[in-house]
Amino acid sequence: MMIRVILFAIVFFGSFASVPASAAVGGAQLAKPFSKCRLTDPMQLSSIEAECAEISIPESDKPGARRITLSVARVPAINQRKQSDPIVLLAGGPGQGAQLAFTTTSFAFARAGRQRDILLLDQRGTGRSNPLTCDVEAGADRSGSMSDAAAFLRVGEQCLERLSAKYDLGAYTTSRAVADLEAVRSLLGYETLNLYAGSYGTRVAQHYARRYPTRVRSMVLDGVVAPQTVLGPRMATDAQHALDGIWKRCADDAVCRKAFGDMAAKTRDLRARLQKSAQSVQVAHPRTAVLTSIDFGAEQLSVVLRFGSYDPHFAAMLPLVVSEAARGDYRPIATLFLLTSESVQEVLAMGMHNSVVCSEDVPRFDSVAVDRAALSATYIGTGFVDALPMHCKNWPRGRVDADFFKPLVSTVPTLLLSGTLDPVTPPADAERVARGLRNSRHLTLQGAGHGQLAIPCMDRVLADFFATTDAKALDASCLDRRMQPPFWVSLAGPAP
Repeated sequence: MMIRVILFAIVFFGSFASVPASAAVGGAQLAKPFSKCRLTDPMQLSSIEAECAEISIPESDKPGARRITLSVARVPAINQRKQSDPIVLLAGGPGQGAQLAFTTTSFAFARAGRQRDILLLDQRGTGRSNPLTCDVEAGADRSGSMSDAAAFLRVGEQCLERLSAKYDLGAYTTSRAVADLEAVRSLLGYETLNLYAGSYGTRVAQHYARRYPTRVRSMVLDGVVAPQTVLGPRMATDAQHALDGIWKRCADDAVCRKAFGDMAAKTRDLRARLQKSAQSVQVAHPRTAVLTSIDFGAEQLSVVLRFGSYDPHFAAMLPLVVSEAARGDYRPIATLFLLTSESVQEVLAMGMHNSVVCSEDVPRFDSVAVDRAALSATYIGTGFVDALPMHCKNWPRGRVDADFFKPLVSTVPTLLLSGTLDPVTPPADAERVARGLRNSRHLTLQGAGHGQLAIPCMDRVLADFFATTDAKALDASCLDRRMQPPFWVSLAGPAP
């Protein structure tokens, strides 16, 4: 359950059939009315009953632009006297669809969903909304594009060639997505929305609130990206800070310290060894049980450490698998690498990811001072920040609104959530955002990683906030009583 969470929100106005198919708002038209459907989680282990519809919208503003289909799902509230303003979930990535994200986090919205419908609009280019997916070349190791820089660039070139022949890749930016959300809101007749946004979704939420302030009743921003932040240049140092915090927690834990010793030194030694020579490993694939061979090197190690830092339950396994690798058994860490890298590829539409990053972040790299010595000292190194500009060199840049990068100034009631060990959106970004939000509260959870939905009692906190929109008076004391997951000391799990 916890790993699935990583690999990440009304009064019924009548049947959608009552909305004329010819009605168009910002070019949006109802193409298929709501009908019953099921949303299935990425591992095909569970599904959720919902109502799904399709909306047709122009791909761009160009004359004669083709039309694309946006998929929207609604999970109806239980209460027959439900509130008229739905909760809209804005997923992360960029590249993750809201519907898929909801299937792994629906438990966190169980209380809030009693009183309000949950509306799940897959952002253009993701999920079931004209997804810009990039298939790895035939016969290639699918995990390679997650770790090897050369494979990363090669796959990006292949992706560009395939997608550009069919789609206007510059039409898949956040500015476009915000306009889509407003068109869908207006078409479906909702007066206001409550936004839950995670990670990259917080960028979408803030720009929507900037563009359409009277349409936002409340916002929850979880794992916050400030509009002025350039994602990429500081990723390696943020990730290293989070890993250092995990190793410190191990050192402060008598059981973990006794079992594994100095994890920071052990990790540095392991990385140095793998930089010199990758290890050939054979493992039973964690999904198919088929014997699989991979070359496990420093880049594969960085994938496990980075994504393993996102969630404390995943992080609790890191001392064990790193220590096993340090003594020569790479099978546990290689298994986690296969599971993580393939899961990320399955849930992210990399073409849409590229359109956003190459339009909104990489063009601003030159505005950020990069401390290459500091990056080189991290377990990720400089490879990521060096590869992205090359990756984006030929990718079409799309529309970015002139005020997109300005700090948001708003009175919309907002709850901001951060984890002190977040490897990608540390609390400092949320603090920057909170300065412009005059009716907000920032909750920082000690020892937590990226995204706080899985924390016990968060469902109650969210429900209370959406009910009252009073962040300052919100009783969030239950979050302080949570326990950190115990470290695994063997492959059988944590110590009893």
